[in-house]
Amino acid sequence: MARKKQQELIRGHAAHRRTEGDYMGVLLETVTLDDWRAVVSNARTLAQAGDAQARAWLAQYLMGKPAGSAPTPLTVVVQQLNGADPLIDKLAREAIHSAKFPDSERGWKDGIKALVAAELAEKVRNAETIENQATARLNGPSAAE
Repeated sequence: MARKKQQELIRGHAAHRRTEGDYMGVLLETVTLDDWRAVVSNARTLAQAGDAQARAWLAQYLMGKPAGSAPTPLTVVVQQLNGADPLIDKLAREAIHSAKFPDSERGWKDGIKALVAAELAEKVRNAETIENQATARLNGPSAAE
């Protein structure tokens, strides 16, 4: 009888996590707070002078990009006629779900998070091992010497 392969919760490889961390580390080491302060101050000056790109860049960082699009007028009318309020529905969804299914989610959510964390740690460890073996072959003395 064939053994059933354990289902992977994370698709792909985790080697990119280390690369992203390395690049972010270099960025944070290179660009100091004073450097960033000068960039922002320059953008503010340009935005006040009428530069649309500088204004858009500052607005993106200060207010963020809009998350969604506005509802159509027809949608608003239908919601008003039905007495529905999407904001109230969204805010109440979690409380309603918790009332329907008390304490049912906590255990399995934590279990899945633990499985994903263990799988990620294993994939990162494997990626580092593979990378270290390649680096050792390139940099270190070979066994045949």
